[in-house]
Amino acid sequence: MAAASLLLTALCAGQAPAAAPPGRVDIDPAVAEQLDDAITAAMRKAAIPGVGVGLWVDGEDSYVRAFGTADKATGVPVKAGMHTRIGSVTKTFAITAVLQLVDDGKVRLDAPVSTYLDGVPGGDSITVRQLADMRSGLYNYTEDPRWMATFKADPHRAWTPQELLDIAFEHPANFAPGAKWEYSNTNTVLLGLLVEKVAGQPLHTYLEQNVFEPAGLDATSLPTGAEIAEPFVHGYTNFTPDGATVDASAWNPSWGWAAGAMISTMDDLRSWVPTLVGGRLPDGGRLLEPGTQAQRLRMLPTGYPDVGYGLGIAELDGWVGHNGELPGYETIAVRLPQERATMVIVVNSDVDGKFGSLSSLIANRVTKIATPEHVWSLPPAAQPNAVPESSAPPTPAPSPAPSS
Repeated sequence: MAAASLLLTALCAGQAPAAAPPGRVDIDPAVAEQLDDAITAAMRKAAIPGVGVGLWVDGEDSYVRAFGTADKATGVPVKAGMHTRIGSVTKTFAITAVLQLVDDGKVRLDAPVSTYLDGVPGGDSITVRQLADMRSGLYNYTEDPRWMATFKADPHRAWTPQELLDIAFEHPANFAPGAKWEYSNTNTVLLGLLVEKVAGQPLHTYLEQNVFEPAGLDATSLPTGAEIAEPFVHGYTNFTPDGATVDASAWNPSWGWAAGAMISTMDDLRSWVPTLVGGRLPDGGRLLEPGTQAQRLRMLPTGYPDVGYGLGIAELDGWVGHNGELPGYETIAVRLPQERATMVIVVNSDVDGKFGSLSSLIANRVTKIATPEHVWSLPPAAQPNAVPESSAPPTPAPSPAPSS
């Protein structure tokens, strides 16, 4: 099958088989059946309770499916409109806020972070840009063993951004600013505080007014506590003291805050990803100025094959966007610009096993069929090896801690 475009070689008016999972599907029934079979086989193999998969080509037909259960206690099935925790996809929103302040002339990307925030070790040498593109060298607080133990013992605890930074700043920097790329949630928490300081309002309020509302994202939010709107997908994790698998949907995501605490839906993410990657709002207005958007999309090497990272955004073999993992939840929200295609995957488990990232397992199976020339395949070294993680898109998460 020609791989020049996502699903376009098979797109046509057709009906999914009667026994197929629920969703909105109007591609060739044979291709839909291939995708259905590949996803369900992967779910069985990795014992995944529920999965949502959406593939859309601008102006063309789509494949949107919901598989399995959203709540193991009641058997309620997964539905595309359900809320889910999106982990590090949050970074795409937080960095958007920073870049909007750049457009407003209130922040300079190459200014030291000390221009805006006090108390950052080496802050005179670390730029805003280096925080956004993960090249600051600052220690990732979610890798701290004591923090990890505290989180595991009490996942309902509320954390303040300053508490998280205090943990990070107890450790020396891992390298000089700009020396290399290394994923660190500390960077994005700092940038969240920068937005609050410069904008003069809470981060969740700024995002509501300047990002969610203009982008038409009615079901997306940055919670201030453990709340999650109904209906929602329950998330299952074994990041527990005894390794037992539990429902983590009521766990407090404040440990991720600007780096990984947000909530959204497949439908909202489907709308957000083209806006994020294209820099334009649904009404045609600008999310960011063209020059700022170009800087965001300037992907630099990460040290992993086919993986680049820009300003709060990543690229993996042509797919641009971000992924996210945190206890019980995994998300991929990406765009293949040359094919005008968007892919969103949500998984309600991160139970540690031999499969690494469960969302990447599903994405790999889907793209092998839909975009064989652009297969989602994280290098083994970049696969998250831990249960709880709000990881970066195609980025490594080497620690077994919940990292955004």
